[in-house]
Amino acid sequence: MITVSGLSKAHGPRTLFRDVTFRLLPGRRIALVGGNGVGKTTLLEIVVGDQFADTGEVHRTKDLRVGYLPQELLVSRTGTVLDEVMSGADHIRDIGTRLDELMAAIATTTGEENARVLDEYGDAQSRFEQLGGYSLESDARRILSGLGFSDLDADRPFIELSGGWQMRAALARLMLARPDVMVLDEPTNHLDTDTIGWLEAQLSAYEGAILFVSHDRDFIDAVAERVVEVAGGTATEYVGGFLEFVVQREERLAAVIAAAAQQQRELDKTEKFIERFRYKASKAKQVQSRIKTLEKIEKIQAPDHKAIVARFGFPEPRRSARTVVEINDVSVGYDGIAVLEHVNLVVERGEKLSLVGPNGAGKSTLLKMLLGDLDPIAGSYTIGNNVDVAYFAQHQVESLDLTQTVAMEFAARVGADQPKTRNLRTVLGSFGFSGEAADRRIGDLSGGERTRLALAVCMANPVNLLVLDEPTNHLDLPSCDVLEDALSAYPGTVLLVSHDRHLIRSVAHDLLEVRDGVVRRHSGVDESVLSPAFQGGAAGSGPSTGAAKPSSAKGGSKSGQQKSGAKGSKPTRTPNPRSGNVNLSGSPATKELRKKVSLIEKALAAAEEEVADLNRLLSEPENFGDPAKATELAHRFGEAKDRSLQLMEDWTEASTELERVTG
Repeated sequence: MITVSGLSKAHGPRTLFRDVTFRLLPGRRIALVGGNGVGKTTLLEIVVGDQFADTGEVHRTKDLRVGYLPQELLVSRTGTVLDEVMSGADHIRDIGTRLDELMAAIATTTGEENARVLDEYGDAQSRFEQLGGYSLESDARRILSGLGFSDLDADRPFIELSGGWQMRAALARLMLARPDVMVLDEPTNHLDTDTIGWLEAQLSAYEGAILFVSHDRDFIDAVAERVVEVAGGTATEYVGGFLEFVVQREERLAAVIAAAAQQQRELDKTEKFIERFRYKASKAKQVQSRIKTLEKIEKIQAPDHKAIVARFGFPEPRRSARTVVEINDVSVGYDGIAVLEHVNLVVERGEKLSLVGPNGAGKSTLLKMLLGDLDPIAGSYTIGNNVDVAYFAQHQVESLDLTQTVAMEFAARVGADQPKTRNLRTVLGSFGFSGEAADRRIGDLSGGERTRLALAVCMANPVNLLVLDEPTNHLDLPSCDVLEDALSAYPGTVLLVSHDRHLIRSVAHDLLEVRDGVVRRHSGVDESVLSPAFQGGAAGSGPSTGAAKPSSAKGGSKSGQQKSGAKGSKPTRTPNPRSGNVNLSGSPATKELRKKVSLIEKALAAAEEEVADLNRLLSEPENFGDPAKATELAHRFGEAKDRSLQLMEDWTEASTELERVTG
């Protein structure tokens, strides 16, 4: 399908990679790994044709369809979310349009022309069915559900979605298109752990080829059956998932190091011989022979384990109160509608807690409240005495001045708060920006390098509470490893939101599960909570928000300053039909709606069965020779298809109304 041969690429004097070679065959799933800035995204763009290599070639088979998901979308499209997803299958819908044209032609042609039209119709119909054309919209909605969208979200304007949810829709568009080769650049960056599990299952069963970049080792292990590592200016291919890659890489590195050491010993012996007998006439021939041998030897390059990685150093923070955070019966949300209700939680000094759950469930909402950016609707929360907070989120990466150098931007943001004895370049060096790297322009950095710089800005001052919202997005695997080690050794308190399950297992003491308006604390890292089995979609995880069911986690003592919502008892609110606290399932109107939906579903199933039967009859060769029968079947097929489409619209309308009423 795709053969990559001898690719090389340089940016100015800096060589990103050279002599990169691998093959993408049907069913082959390759994970591309390597440090920030080594050229992984550049390599993907060369494979899909968005960039050209300096040397080497990319061979693609004829009529190959390649789908590409970049890290960031460049264009915001119009239409609904469903329109955006369905546009990925335009090649299938074009066949459907041609089928309609041919169906009309069957009724108006005779003789040889009618036979030709029937033949073309049979071929097109077979292709349309093979590509799943008759279930296209239902497949689109299924994929959207798997990626966390609700039925109502599918009909929202695409432009209303946040960047992360637009990326999910773009991923759904690609999955519906089912290209021969799928190229994905960090597809899990905007997903939660629930959705990642669903995506792993889909990609593992994908029949086409997949080339993807990811720093999530669990995801790599679940999806990839090969790993290509870009390091030291070249690429090495390993067979197996991430665990096999680690073992094979260590064995390979050990063998290369041993071979390099053996070669160096031989070179040393040869050089000593030359030096000893250089001026001895009787040894002149042997000396010249050895000199020529040295000139021809290609020296084995031992791998450099001192590649730039983020080595986060934490200044010693002051000691905080024992109770760092206390939340008492809090309801919090937006515009008076609670996303989380009846939350009770105590976080003590030195605890490291990871917030997990679907996107949109309220993890960031809870953090915003604790950071003082959002007032509770009801209840109160307390931040303990002497608690100093550092907060990291991806928007801080976007706020970096792209025209400045790394050193200038770092000094401007944290220099004023640094003790005079502390050298800013030393601190930057600990984050992987040593030497000339500190003088690079931020606009020339990769996404992972910018993330590393933003983390350096966040962590440069002594704090005792770290609040990290997806810190591993765009970080390479070595940087993730060092972040993991640093957080494990960090003496303060950590609140971590991450979809990186390996990082969570390594760092978190307990999990805070945020789901359906409930905040539950789980002792330890429970795998059933961290990676829940996917069951029919990530319900409740879509971008729309609403009130949720009350929940609580164990509370404790108070300290420090208190922030509250409404004074006294929780205010009584008018029942909201979107709220999980209101049960309208027993009302007469709701029963009628449920009955209506059920009747439409039965009629739709019958109509779709009729469409399938007529479609099968139309594709049978014996019907091609009878123009009158073929015309009748085509007419009946058109009527059945129109009836099915109308019933689908009726079902969507009734289901949407039922969901609106029952919340």
